[in-house]
Amino acid sequence: MSDLTPSTSLRILIWISLLFIVSNVLAQRDSITVSEILLEGNRKTKRQTILREMDLREGDIIAVNDLSTVIETNRLQLLNTGLFILVKINIKEWDEDYQKIKIVINFQENWFFYPAPIFELADRNFNIWWVEQNRSLRRVNYGMRFYHINLTGRRDRLKTVVQFGFTRKYEISYTLPTIGNNPNLGIVGEAFFAENKDIGYKTVGNRLLFQRFDNNVLLRRFRIGGGISYRKGIFQYHTAKISFHQNTINDYVIRELNDKYFLNGDTRQRLFYFSYNYTFDNRDFKPYPRKGQLLSVSFEKEGFGIFKERNGMYLTTQYAKYIPITKKISLEAIAKTRIALLRGTQPYNNYWAMGYEEDFLRGYEFYVIDGLDYFYLKSSLRFQVFNKEINWGNLMLIPQFKVMPFQVYLSINNDIGIANDTQFTDLNFLGNRWLWGGGPALDFVFYNDKIIQFQYSFNQLGENALFLHYQFNF
Repeated sequence: MSDLTPSTSLRILIWISLLFIVSNVLAQRDSITVSEILLEGNRKTKRQTILREMDLREGDIIAVNDLSTVIETNRLQLLNTGLFILVKINIKEWDEDYQKIKIVINFQENWFFYPAPIFELADRNFNIWWVEQNRSLRRVNYGMRFYHINLTGRRDRLKTVVQFGFTRKYEISYTLPTIGNNPNLGIVGEAFFAENKDIGYKTVGNRLLFQRFDNNVLLRRFRIGGGISYRKGIFQYHTAKISFHQNTINDYVIRELNDKYFLNGDTRQRLFYFSYNYTFDNRDFKPYPRKGQLLSVSFEKEGFGIFKERNGMYLTTQYAKYIPITKKISLEAIAKTRIALLRGTQPYNNYWAMGYEEDFLRGYEFYVIDGLDYFYLKSSLRFQVFNKEINWGNLMLIPQFKVMPFQVYLSINNDIGIANDTQFTDLNFLGNRWLWGGGPALDFVFYNDKIIQFQYSFNQLGENALFLHYQFNF
């Protein structure tokens, strides 16, 4: 083949340039530019705080076919902040000549200040209190909590607690997601004091045994600390904390109840605590997700040799996946494991695995499974049977709560898990064996972040019962 002449090369370059210009023009006709973002209804929340939660910016060029998806994704991201009850995103102006749009976002802000009275159960869950503790009012906490979830308009959270009853507790904590003009760096701080006249001193048959003194405190807990947080993009979070803890028990606990509550028969446990957590979270709707994933990795060190009363180290990982199958059907799968990196004998106070807070298997709410390590896999197939906004009108005096988003789901739950018990196998029978539990449930989600679940669960021990779980986020 002969070499191209200068004139032929010039013609080829002209044709390439024309093709590039034409294709660019056609592409622009299929895309739109966001010229302005207008915010309405955010009386308290600052504009920069809202924009920090979005991946939509003024000047963005978006494919027309992707516009509805981008708008819905950003609407859910704003709802996930907990700052708003309702978020609506609309196109205000569409300039077809210049392919530009203005976007207006309407908010109904949440009720930010909650002077919430405390009347809650001291037991691990409602089912323990109702069945095993015979609905005893002596096992009830009462007092006041004061929450402010948007104190300065920057999504900062202040929490104070004054509580009496089963547990006397005083607590204050503050979280500020942004320091000054840095949108990624934040701080956290807390102080906590509690004392109990009732103590769970031993696990026998995988059930907690309790002792109460009406005139003497059996357990005191104190901690104070703080830390920093770093947020990368919208979905990634890093948090590091350090704190000082001091726990003390009445010497009666050591003498008569459990001499292994703390190691070496001690009645006091002091330690410095360090934790680091990394989280990736792009779930579409965090209180009750239907799409996305969550990855969390945590490292914890309890005790640094300054005090010889505690030495523990743990690595915890959790991965959750949410898969939409149809518009109304979705699948949830959560896997979590904790590994003790120091394998020595642990004090009873720090020796726990499943059955506490969210780390439980459905169908085993009456049990605790203590151990050094644990693993579980929980799954739920969910069917949305109801989805509506209920307007209470004049029946609701608080404007923020007049319109209530409300959903109902039927779910089928299936859980498996195992805890590695190296210390108390002679007293408990559920450790070191695979456990299964699950069954049907009805989940009620209202005001986007408040959930009540009625679960009828079975387990491999041949037991079945109706269990109540609830989650009220502030």
